[in-house]
Amino acid sequence: MSEHTGSTVSVEHLSRRFGSGAEQITAVDDVSLTIAAGSVVALTGPSGSGKSTLLHLVGAIEQPDEGTITVDGVEISGLRRAGLARYRQRVGFVFQRYHLLPALTVLDNVLAPVLPRRARTDHLTQARELIEAVGLAGRERALPAQLSGGQQQRVAIARALMGGPGLLLADEPTGNLDSTTGAQILDLLLGLRDRHGMTIVLATHERAIAARCDRLVRLGDGSVVEDLDLTEGEDPADTFDRAARLRL
Repeated sequence: MSEHTGSTVSVEHLSRRFGSGAEQITAVDDVSLTIAAGSVVALTGPSGSGKSTLLHLVGAIEQPDEGTITVDGVEISGLRRAGLARYRQRVGFVFQRYHLLPALTVLDNVLAPVLPRRARTDHLTQARELIEAVGLAGRERALPAQLSGGQQQRVAIARALMGGPGLLLADEPTGNLDSTTGAQILDLLLGLRDRHGMTIVLATHERAIAARCDRLVRLGDGSVVEDLDLTEGEDPADTFDRAARLRL
């Protein structure tokens, strides 16, 4: 039973361009999507198809040139700087390269979202609970260099969950990991979703990862070219056969 309710995300006619003139590139081209609260959505497609840009737009790291983004009824694409900063604090980000601070311990990396403000007792309690939830109890004082890639990604996930976000955005979270460790990371994300009820949107090139999500949205040249409900009419446990049929 989940403790929280995930965020509902709606994007309408969203476009983002980079450059100008003859060198202008349209990274996201007139995308419209609605993502249900508590669902796990895989964004797939070749490199350059717009997956990362779409994640950055939803996370307010990038701003759209056209279109709207609405999260839990609030149009974030219309917010000013202070409102965007508050919104980003309610979104968890997980990246392929972890982005841990090498001089900080596991505990301090997880606490980073609430710094430089002085961490309160409840922050420390939450950070330790998250470290335990991602399977790293007892490694609070370890530095990133003392951890494997999979363990560093677990720290990054715990950091992303500080504050209890309703929306978790993950950009190739298993891209630097072997297939076994990647599957373990997805197990962790799905288990945390079941516990906390958050919505997860992740970009991936991997069939086995995408096949375990609730929905697959395939992008090509910045546009949606396929939108599949992976929970409809199939045995949810039949991920091997489903993965073999997916075209990423």
